[in-house]
Amino acid sequence: MTSVVEAYQAASSERSAGVWVTAWRRLKNDRVGMASLAIVGGFLVLVLAAGLGLVASDWQKEVGLPDAPPSFVGPRIEAAGADPVASVIAKDAKPVDLSDIDPLAPKYKEWAERAAKIQISDPPRAETLPFGADRLGRDIIAKVIKGAEISIFVGVFAALLATFIGTVLGAIGGYFGGRANDLLEWVYNVFTAIPGILLIFAFAAVVGRGIDTVIYILGLTGWTGIYRLMRAEYLKHREREYVLAAKAIGVSHAKRMFAHILPNTSHVLLVQFSLLVVAFIKTEVILSFLGLGIQDGVSWGLMLAESTQEVLAGHFSNFISASVMLFALLMGFNLLADALQDAFDPKQAAQ
Repeated sequence: MTSVVEAYQAASSERSAGVWVTAWRRLKNDRVGMASLAIVGGFLVLVLAAGLGLVASDWQKEVGLPDAPPSFVGPRIEAAGADPVASVIAKDAKPVDLSDIDPLAPKYKEWAERAAKIQISDPPRAETLPFGADRLGRDIIAKVIKGAEISIFVGVFAALLATFIGTVLGAIGGYFGGRANDLLEWVYNVFTAIPGILLIFAFAAVVGRGIDTVIYILGLTGWTGIYRLMRAEYLKHREREYVLAAKAIGVSHAKRMFAHILPNTSHVLLVQFSLLVVAFIKTEVILSFLGLGIQDGVSWGLMLAESTQEVLAGHFSNFISASVMLFALLMGFNLLADALQDAFDPKQAAQ
């Protein structure tokens, strides 16, 4: 009898781990998932440090020569020697009295001597920087870190807004059904009938530009996927035993929706949120590249837009740095989303 009780208690303790604890255990055993989590966490720490002014606070400071090459390439070698045509012209030329042409010519020498006495406080600029400089001489490393802060900030907060809107509307439509569901389905069909990128461009052209505007645009146009999934989850959970038991003891609709059903669907929100962050970062880069997104400050999209002219002149620092950082972040988020989806998959958890 004692062994049966102990076995029951052991089985109960194993079942009490919960979805989140089980998912975390499975995620820890996933090397790719943990590596992607470390990459995403590193970017978030970098963005937090940039927001607090610990790094890249002086990204606008012109510390190098315009289009200074990276340090591993070495300083730019200028062509030496005098122009032979100019030397021939100077050799055959006769001295000209400028006072006959310009009445201010006698003053030029005096003005030149005065200008030479003026001390210029501009510090010397570096000929090379670790990863080069842009056309104004700003450090590419500081610039790309500050651009990461703007791009990730926009992506995360736009995803939060879209997740909030989609969750609330999906909960209402799936839980209540009836006319509320019909109305929300009509709104959903209107938004999905228009291609997403065209809808974003239309909002951007009408509303304007800026960080807050881009967040609102992405959040108001990107909630449809979350809505569809949450509506399906609420349709499934509203007839479960624990929801019916809560209804039997008089729990309100709001509490049943957001205190009972929502925690049991939170793993779906987490996976979809990570996917939305990836999509919104890419969209922000596209909008800024086309001139419809961030205008003040710097973002990866603006850096890529600046690089279109620089690449033609043989300067690749802006293009390579923004592209590599964007690739690393999006790859990390995509792999993390896949790892989270596998960790929360009930079929995988049952194995």
